[in-house]
Amino acid sequence: MANQIYSTTPRSTWNKRVNPDLDIERQNKSFNVERLTNILDGGAEFTQKRRQVESIIYSDPIFILKNIYFMSQNQRYEAAVQKSVHCKKLMKQRGWKEDGVEKKYIYRALAGDMTFVIHSVFQEALKSLGSDEQIKKWGPLTEDFQIIATYAQTEMGHGTYLQGLETTATYDASTQEFVLNTPTLSATKWWPGDLGRTATHALVLAQLHCSGRRHGMHGFLVPIRSLRDHSPLPGITVGDIGPKMDFNQIDNGFLQLDHVRIPRENMLSRFAQVLPDGTYVKQGTPQSNYLAMIVTRIHLLSSEFIPALMKACTIATRYSVVRHQSKIKPSEPEVKILDYQTQQQKLFPQVAMAYAFHFTERSNTEFFQKSYQEIINGNVTSLPELHVLSAGMKAMVSDYCIQGAEVCRRACGGHGYSLLSGLPSLVTKVTASCTYEGENTVLYLQTARYLVKSYLQLQSSQGSLLQTTLPQSIQYLTLPQTDRCPAQKTEDFLSPTLYTEAYAHVAARLIRSSAHKLRDLTSSGTDQHVAWNQTAILHVQAAKAHCYYFTVKTFVDSLRKLENEPEIYQVLKRLCDLHALHGLLSNLGDFLYDGYMSGAQADLARAAYFELLSLIRKDAVLLTDAFDFSDESLNSALGCYDGNAYERLFEWAQQSPTNTEGNPVYEKYLKSFFKSNRSKL
Repeated sequence: MANQIYSTTPRSTWNKRVNPDLDIERQNKSFNVERLTNILDGGAEFTQKRRQVESIIYSDPIFILKNIYFMSQNQRYEAAVQKSVHCKKLMKQRGWKEDGVEKKYIYRALAGDMTFVIHSVFQEALKSLGSDEQIKKWGPLTEDFQIIATYAQTEMGHGTYLQGLETTATYDASTQEFVLNTPTLSATKWWPGDLGRTATHALVLAQLHCSGRRHGMHGFLVPIRSLRDHSPLPGITVGDIGPKMDFNQIDNGFLQLDHVRIPRENMLSRFAQVLPDGTYVKQGTPQSNYLAMIVTRIHLLSSEFIPALMKACTIATRYSVVRHQSKIKPSEPEVKILDYQTQQQKLFPQVAMAYAFHFTERSNTEFFQKSYQEIINGNVTSLPELHVLSAGMKAMVSDYCIQGAEVCRRACGGHGYSLLSGLPSLVTKVTASCTYEGENTVLYLQTARYLVKSYLQLQSSQGSLLQTTLPQSIQYLTLPQTDRCPAQKTEDFLSPTLYTEAYAHVAARLIRSSAHKLRDLTSSGTDQHVAWNQTAILHVQAAKAHCYYFTVKTFVDSLRKLENEPEIYQVLKRLCDLHALHGLLSNLGDFLYDGYMSGAQADLARAAYFELLSLIRKDAVLLTDAFDFSDESLNSALGCYDGNAYERLFEWAQQSPTNTEGNPVYEKYLKSFFKSNRSKL
């Protein structure tokens, strides 16, 4: 198979045979792994293109990742800048565009170990929020890297709550300039990547003041460093915020502005502008200013969150095949730990979730691509649903990818704690995602607000005409709900129709319950905002149920498109079934609460779940092989394609500077310490 040939081709100094425990897992395939890889990539031509790009990247020694685990923060940053600068030169030489698939493949190949990441976020913001004239002026400068820009939204005292941002931009009509100012310490811009040491410009999100009024958050392009010598410009205080849990290759920074003046034309003005005399002109809805954030959330699913879970699953599954521990039968040898049901129960739901999230992300991206140009052109009809999908899925996917990566790390025992396993870095990197581009609880509440509002509107109109006008993602609120789960035997819980309806029932009930509780409080005289806070936990629960329903339904819908490929369909359906049943059993109280399911039915669901674990066991390695991550991208001593985990772990450990540079601590402290203690012997 092409997949095997590609994946086993050695591109490093390691050139051993494949571990026989892993090799045997790849025999007697029940499906075509290469075909599944093609499906995940969107077509065989994209798989071929991705591998071509990866081959070019891995043939260049500058792009080596293996030594990053032994680097300091400064060394990581310098190496990442070197990679990024070299990458831009390579892209230019080969004619690869900034918005082309090659850039996405390079990022995947280098496991995101690059800088200029937020520069790309700025470029998306410019396309989304800038006028045609501004895009024409600033776009080429960013594409050619004549300037490097960052996206400065988050402040020390405010992040997700954009209305609370304290940085101000006050218009001075006498000079036709905006005056940007940091009025308090908590208004200091804090966390933007590429800001600490790299960026020359920043898109600063600030509260606009003009004509004696405040007009809310807008974006302003502010030069922050000299293009001559890279020193901070007058009125600018800028630097790096220091060590973090991860992302040490990124110079996350702080920024303070002391009455910094910029031209009127530097306010991004696709949806609003300030005229020379200070008149504020709104050209879209206020929500249009959030479009750049929506774009970023959509991209993060495919570039950061889901690949991290896929990688963790790949590493842990391969290691669980080559690691032997204890005995199932006392008379037999130690077994592969993947043969233990408890190990399967840890890993297989994560594999299933990775596939579920992949198809959900693809569905969201398709919807985004259909809607984006309409929104840019002023038709914002789809903006509310797009916002809710991006917010809810960002929150859910990042939450579960964090949990899943940690489950995989712990499933690898002590070796999973080593940086050389690649797992701690995956955990700590994806952990950051629960906060950036929107703190997850806040995003769930934003999702819930939309769900509750839609439900109450539906109730007030008795559903007239709304079934056709409600967005597709929440049309289940208009459908008649069955009061009881119809399952009578184990196999019934393998019916996509049955478990999709079960999730719709639970989500609708939780939305209805939270909406009614909110309405009861406000009807009794409680202030609306206070009532919302007093019902917030219910709203979050409802939003989470809706999001899980959406991933299940999207996985089921994606499966239907593969019915003409029976082998692929069967193996993916097992994962879809497992994803649905894992969520059901993990939140069983929600399904039992109103009598929708009985205890006996829960036992049937659990039996179906256990059977799925044993069926997926024989395909587990192949299912993670289909993700097609190269050894270089995984950068894991435990998870390489050949399965030689112990040999590679020992080899990599020898590269630690502590093993090659001697031990100065002996001369400084231990030598005299030993000597003083020997006199007492």
